[in-house]
Amino acid sequence: MRNACPDCRSPVESALHAIRGKWKPLILWQLLEETRRFGELKRLIPEITQQLRELEADELVHREIYAEVPPKVEYSLTALGRTLESVLNVLRDRGKTFEAEVARTMPDGKSG
Repeated sequence: MRNACPDCRSPVESALHAIRGKWKPLILWQLLEETRRFGELKRLIPEITQQLRELEADELVHREIYAEVPPKVEYSLTALGRTLESVLNVLRDRGKTFEAEVARTMPDGKSG
């Protein structure tokens, strides 16, 4: 495991460091539901490769490689990754509230 966050000064900063990045929360969210193959994740989130590797290095995601032709690679959350479920659920709930508020205040659903 990489050094979790050598420059972090608080637990909040350390937690944010683990999920920083545009795609990491979405990758974690997709893996909450089920184990997924790489191709499936790539279709859902096209630009994930580097951040998926970082999640694996941080031991939030497990990569299982099967000795098959063609190669089969599956990703799942580790026990440590599963500890982020409540945070991801809060983000989902906040997103739903935000979307509902935008829809209520903007009749055409467009912001700006």
